[in-house]
Amino acid sequence: MLTLTAALGVLLLQAPAAPANTGDAVWTKTASELQKGIQDAHPATYMILASKLFEAGRKDDAVFWLYAGQLRYRFLLAAHPEADPSGDKALFASLHEAVGRPINEYAWGDLPALRATLNRVLDWDKAERNGFTSVTTYAQQWNTTRAGLQTLIAYTTDHAEEIRQQRKANGLENRK
Repeated sequence: MLTLTAALGVLLLQAPAAPANTGDAVWTKTASELQKGIQDAHPATYMILASKLFEAGRKDDAVFWLYAGQLRYRFLLAAHPEADPSGDKALFASLHEAVGRPINEYAWGDLPALRATLNRVLDWDKAERNGFTSVTTYAQQWNTTRAGLQTLIAYTTDHAEEIRQQRKANGLENRK
C-alpha cells in the first residue's frame, strides 16, 4: 500500500503539465525545507507540505498548509481561467482529493479550531507576498477567492450542528 506522499508523487509525475518546481526534488525535502520560501512556490507545494506534516502527526499544521495551498491554488486557477484543464486544474482536483480528504476528515471534527485556522490562513495570505501569482495584476480574483474562504468560515458557524450530525452519521469523530 502506498503512503499518501508516495501516492501524491505518482499523481504529480503523471500530471500532463506538472509544475516544474513540484517534481522529484520537492519530495526529498523536509517539511521545514518546503516551508522556506513557500511564498514563491507553486501552490501544489503547499499541499505536499500539508501531506508531509499530516503523515508526521502534525495534523493542525497540516490543516493550515492545506487551506493556505487551496486558497493560493484557487486564486491561481481564477487568475488563469484559460489554462489547460488537464494541467493545473486536474492536478488541483487530484491533490484536493488525495491530500484534502484525510486532512479535512480530521479538521472538520473540531469546528472552532477549523475556523481559527481558516482565519489564520486569511491573515497569513494577506501578510505574506504571493511570488507565484500577482495579487496586484489579479486583485479582483484574489479578493473573490478570499471571499470564498470567508464564506466557508461563516458556513461552519451557521451549519455547525448539521455538520456534526452528518459527521456522526458517516462514522467520523466530532472532537468539539
